[in-house]
Amino acid sequence: MPSRPKYIALAGNIGAGKTTLSTQLSKYFNWDVHYENADDNPYITDFYEDMKRWAFNLQIYFLNSRYKQVLKILNGEHTVIQDRTIYEDAFIFAPNLHEMGLMSSRDFENYLDIFNTMSSQISAPDLLIYLRASIPTLVSRIHDRGREYEGNMSLDYLKKLNQRYEDWISTYKEGNLLVIDADNINFINDPEGLGAVIDMVSGELHGLFQTGG
Repeated sequence: MPSRPKYIALAGNIGAGKTTLSTQLSKYFNWDVHYENADDNPYITDFYEDMKRWAFNLQIYFLNSRYKQVLKILNGEHTVIQDRTIYEDAFIFAPNLHEMGLMSSRDFENYLDIFNTMSSQISAPDLLIYLRASIPTLVSRIHDRGREYEGNMSLDYLKKLNQRYEDWISTYKEGNLLVIDADNINFINDPEGLGAVIDMVSGELHGLFQTGG
């Protein structure tokens, strides 16, 4: 077992606080951080305006981007925290779009085939941190950050995603898991809340990676 982790990942629904906490943890633990960079996705604005037309393009872009990030992390020499995982693309967002009729079965099957090929070439995170947040918390944070393209997002869409997150996390077996209650622990604006999260993460890391001298 290595004395320090190589790959930490943050998972959670849109607005859960992944980017903020990734930044905070990277500063505290002196980790590198790989962000999702949704703003750089050339399909994101088009997707929220016409989900059915752009769903497959959007998800393939995210899948490829995340895959390249993981390869870079696993081949690098530094501990990295990743803002959102490749598993969320495949188990949350793509199947949700398929279920909603926004991605055809043909495209979805093609997508899953690509994901299965990619996932066979990479390792799961040493530690997955899941930010569990209710719909009111998500809506509040999405509103506060004011991204224009998220203004068209429906409440039903968020609810479906949240249920898929819960289903996924309840069966997650790829590696070690830490669940954080983002409703009741304010790590964004409250130093005590952030301290509590840091203590939880430190406890996980100590148990998993310290060799004891």
